[in-house]
Amino acid sequence: MARENNRPARRQEENDGLVKKLIEVNRVSKTVKGGKNMRFAAMMLVGDGNGRIGLGTGKAKEVPEAIEKATQQAKKNMVSVNVCGTSIPHEVLGVFGRGSVLMMPAAQGTGVIAGGPVRAVMEAAGIKDIRTKSHGSQNKANCVKATIAGLRALKSAEEVAALRGKTVEEIIG
Repeated sequence: MARENNRPARRQEENDGLVKKLIEVNRVSKTVKGGKNMRFAAMMLVGDGNGRIGLGTGKAKEVPEAIEKATQQAKKNMVSVNVCGTSIPHEVLGVFGRGSVLMMPAAQGTGVIAGGPVRAVMEAAGIKDIRTKSHGSQNKANCVKATIAGLRALKSAEEVAALRGKTVEEIIG
């Protein structure tokens, strides 16, 4: 005989259609007169899978609270990136600190060829075909920030044509 589940429901996750990726969780401490205050710092990546991504960090005494704060900040920091079909319009180098990420467009069906933190950014942004290479820092935070910087630098053919005062056909060739 099946028993009824009388336990109270846990936090209701809002279904807002966003892809949420946990990049890292760190235990941080502050030394004070009475000893050490332990806290947790979380970094979250949020994307809609359609060219919008955001990155946020949060600190709290408990891990779930830190993750929630980071998610809220990531939602506030969402930016749009130019996506050309399932890839990116052109090759770009994203730099943050000592870390840099080279991103190259790939033919349809190639998939996401990227390391861990960079792969998370591509999946959240909805980019399905891309080749990447990380150089310099292997720090997760720097890799993610470099990737987002590179994606923000992408320009569509229409934007380049408008800047140069030419038509899209002249730019594409």
